[in-house]
Amino acid sequence: MMNQLQSMEEFRQMRENGKHIFMFSADWCPDCRVIEPILPEIEEKYHQYTFIYVDRDQFIDLCSELDIFGIPSFLAFEDGKELGRLVSKDRKTKEEIESFIESL
Repeated sequence: MMNQLQSMEEFRQMRENGKHIFMFSADWCPDCRVIEPILPEIEEKYHQYTFIYVDRDQFIDLCSELDIFGIPSFLAFEDGKELGRLVSKDRKTKEEIESFIESL
């Protein structure tokens, strides 16, 4: 199970240091539940990134700040630079998630 973001301070530190992919999600989101079983496999395949679960309801201000208006969404950073984003309200397939990560 991927680590869960605990605070805005933790987000800022992670964004600035290392390679992270933040997955914005929520417990009530059916499309988020659909991809849950494939996430461990994706995390293992792309182990150069640390994957962080961000609860949209807990971090609604962060979502606004980052223009995340649909979930599940993915946002990648390396050492303070945004590498890419897969942001929409559409259901994501394993192939879409992997091709997003490979494009970074």
